[in-house]
Amino acid sequence: MDEPGTVVIVSRQGSDWTWPLHVLAERYAYRVILAHSFSEALTTMATIHVDLAIAEDHEGEDAGLTFLTGLRVSHPDITRIYVTSKSDCISEPALSRAAIYQFLLKPVDSSQLGLVVERALETRELARRHRILSREFKISGDGLIFGERKNAVFRTESQRFEKLVYVSEKMAELCELARQAARTELPILIEGETGTGKELLARAIHYNSTRRASPLLVQNCGGVPDELLQSELFGHKRGSFTGAISDRLGLFRAADGGTVFLDEISEVSPSFQVSLLRFLQEGEVKPLGSDRVTHCDVRIIVASNRRLKNLVARGEFRQDLYFRLKGFEFEVPALRERPEDIGPLAEFFAAKHADAIGRKILGITANTIEKLSGGEFPGNVRELENEIRRMVALAKDGEYLTTRNMSATLLAAPPRRSSEAVAFLPEGVTLKDQVESLERQIVSRALVRNHWNQSRTANELGLSRVGLANKIKRYSLNEHGQQHQ
Repeated sequence: MDEPGTVVIVSRQGSDWTWPLHVLAERYAYRVILAHSFSEALTTMATIHVDLAIAEDHEGEDAGLTFLTGLRVSHPDITRIYVTSKSDCISEPALSRAAIYQFLLKPVDSSQLGLVVERALETRELARRHRILSREFKISGDGLIFGERKNAVFRTESQRFEKLVYVSEKMAELCELARQAARTELPILIEGETGTGKELLARAIHYNSTRRASPLLVQNCGGVPDELLQSELFGHKRGSFTGAISDRLGLFRAADGGTVFLDEISEVSPSFQVSLLRFLQEGEVKPLGSDRVTHCDVRIIVASNRRLKNLVARGEFRQDLYFRLKGFEFEVPALRERPEDIGPLAEFFAAKHADAIGRKILGITANTIEKLSGGEFPGNVRELENEIRRMVALAKDGEYLTTRNMSATLLAAPPRRSSEAVAFLPEGVTLKDQVESLERQIVSRALVRNHWNQSRTANELGLSRVGLANKIKRYSLNEHGQQHQ
């Protein structure tokens, strides 16, 4: 496998068969996440990329098998393993409905468990590669028969950081720094427009940190009154305010040892900023209505769609709190600033939503990606996902996504002029001079865009390697894509 697999185990606390996986995980290089309920497991699967799920049944119950059966519909790409003690009650139809890869009987042998998981992950990876190759061969065959540009299908090699999908240099640099930040204990501030994926980045950081085995709890601070926010985060005692009919633990204490993600942090009041600053400095939690102070070990990740630095300058946000929060500071770029990510994201969302409704989508045509890439998408990645979800719903089984599946608004939108296109300014007086000037700029920028990979650049420009080499020599271009003086 190219990357370590992720295994989610759904088991009650105290089950003695799960511990070998944590030991074997280091040997076989996969990641193990233990969930103590089915809802917790589903939350994890919605948050990070999961390869394999192991669900356990208990005496007199078959909830594990029921969960795996539902998983076949909601997450068909996840391999499923079933653990039970009821060997006489296992029915072949039930196992077939859940499409179980393997079932194990208690007591579970650690060697057998490790071997089954390793083989399941290998089988899953081989199946994934087979699907990709099958599609590529089919596409190549179609191209040989028809030879038309409109029949071309978009394909790209994308990178992933959990649920974040990208190819752009901006996102690659951001995610590389985030991977490094995940291994520290510093607070993290994530800024960016609505819909850019700030929460996904926060979750990816948590699940790549040393706290990944502990909870990640989320609180949106936008529009929440101080008293309620204080109660949600710090907890309260029964009777501390109207409506407090029982004690509440609070997210900070509930996430002890883990991470708390606070979204829309820019919206909290000055008085609550003081409480949060105190917690960041001392780790102290004092529930409403209580005179006792406890200490919690929680990592804080916050997000804002407004620049906190500008709010500090206007006196709307405490400077000392801002400096406390920005142990690491990330700004997730808007989708219009990284249009090269639109294609990989569209592919990812098409596969995701096609699997969710049990529909087979063969791919996305190149001219559809070209049209999508010209969109402004003020709602960023969230808006793109909604568009792709709609396109998948309209497409027929076994088809490619094409422009006829797109919304009328997006189809009617004029193509976006890139900053690069606007900056092409021909030099010279005669037509010949201006044409050569434009050609020099086009070749220069193509080389820079492809990191001076001449084969890729020649292919992009429709030139031979010799033809490209001649133009580099003719225009005296250096490795910075500029003309020698």
